Amino acid sequence: MTSIDVGDGEDARQGLMTLVITVVELLIDALEREAVRRMDSGTLSEDEIERLGSQLARIEAEIDQLKADEGIESGVDELRGDLDGLVDDAIERLQSEPTADRKPGYSVFGGERE
Repeated sequence: MTSIDVGDGEDARQGLMTLVITVVELLIDALEREAVRRMDSGTLSEDEIERLGSQLARIEAEIDQLKADEGIESGVDELRGDLDGLVDDAIERLQSEPTADRKPGYSVFGGERE
């Protein structure tokens, strides 16, 4: 299993910033998918669509500027790739194991949960 290392000492700040920005980007992606879903279903007015698009664009611009200021663009990309790999592995494990064989407390990330 892949581990996520935020570093120590001086590297800890940059590692933590990378982790936080990555999580924020993932949340923005989820918000964008939800916005598209709501637009497609017709539950948003034209004004709401405009406002939502504008706000998401501003947030993304601020995140991009923060990544550039902190010099963590490649670190965020790398961490997102690692997280994608973890999710892909978990999905693959779920799809390859019959549901009846799973025990209560079994974790798709390996081993027993407490």
